[in-house]
Amino acid sequence: MILSQKRQEIIESAILLIRSKGYENTKLSDILEASQIGKGQFYYYFSSKRELGLAVIDYSFMAFNKQLLENILSSPKSPEIKFDEMLDWLVMFHKTSRSKCGCLFGNLAVEMSEHDESFREKVKEVFENWTEKIKLVLLEMIKPSEPADFLKVEKLAQGIVAMLEGGILMMKSKQDINVLKDMTELVRYLVDSYLPSYSPGKEE
Repeated sequence: MILSQKRQEIIESAILLIRSKGYENTKLSDILEASQIGKGQFYYYFSSKRELGLAVIDYSFMAFNKQLLENILSSPKSPEIKFDEMLDWLVMFHKTSRSKCGCLFGNLAVEMSEHDESFREKVKEVFENWTEKIKLVLLEMIKPSEPADFLKVEKLAQGIVAMLEGGILMMKSKQDINVLKDMTELVRYLVDSYLPSYSPGKEE
């Protein structure tokens, strides 16, 4: 997706505002001020604040997909290393990048899923893509000699995403990155319990 520089600047400004204040509490005037534009210029790029909100999800997913789903979970490294790098990336991201605001996708899921079907569908796709990538990594961990219970692995992948998003929410509530760190350790323990072949940090 190729964006004009000004459209991209508006989206990036809106991401910071929506992640911090929420979608409903972010006013058009906030976006105009942060982007240093007038209403006419805003409506040249977006027909409404809602269109901008949906663009925020798409743009944020592009970054999330590249940094985590592709560069880490789809890398040629061993599945154990990929899984550990995912957990480490999540902690580092929330430690260094406005951690007190939580997860943009999780925040919007809580705020908007009941009220706007388009928002709900887009956020659902983000979590489904993440879950699918984790499932593929978990399946890689299973040795050829071991039976693969695909339903168990799929449920495990869903549970991992749910636990991590819950950890991010609790981290945001307590304003303490250690909450998320503890949750990643619990996730490691869970995977080790379900998949005996997994050992954190193990090379092939």
